[in-house]
Amino acid sequence: MFSGIVEAIGTIRDVVDLESTRRFRVHVPAFAHELGLGDSVAVDGACLTVTEVGDASFSVDVIGTTLERTVAGAYDEGSRVNLERALQVGSRLDGHLVQGHVDAVGHLRSTVKDGEFWLLDFDIPMAVLGETIEHGSITLNGVSLTVSELLGETGVRIGVIPFTHVHTNLGLLAPGDPVNVEGDLIGKYVARMLTRRENPEPPAGS
Repeated sequence: MFSGIVEAIGTIRDVVDLESTRRFRVHVPAFAHELGLGDSVAVDGACLTVTEVGDASFSVDVIGTTLERTVAGAYDEGSRVNLERALQVGSRLDGHLVQGHVDAVGHLRSTVKDGEFWLLDFDIPMAVLGETIEHGSITLNGVSLTVSELLGETGVRIGVIPFTHVHTNLGLLAPGDPVNVEGDLIGKYVARMLTRRENPEPPAGS
């Protein structure tokens, strides 16, 4: 479980395509030396397992399903990624509850600077947008964000403060760039319960 508060920006190194997986190393001197084998790290919001640890980097193996459902399939040498270690029991939850299970890939539509902050518009698949509310939470590339405005049935508008713009890879995005999207956990459960209420399952044996 994560909070969506990015700890550091890492750099992708040594991308190797294997038969059914992709292996890459993430250079992050800030905390790589504190990781252990099997630890979970959110890489652009996707929960991945540490398979090798160095003094300033760690490695992960990404399976085909994750490559298809996240932006990991597009990583190249030098790609910059948002990183967050798993929450510890007793830690402050400064963002919101984030599972690290990416629901879909969205795309940046536009970026506009408005005084001291930025307005970022994203196209979001309807599967996630249908569970999203104005002023609710959404996770983009692992960053816990508040939805400033719903853009009809096509996307969301996010306000990004200077700190977030500088300390995450959101400030590096250009129009058309993909982002990992995880919808609000509570919204998912509410949507599921409402769907089952409207379409109840038939009794067993009927």
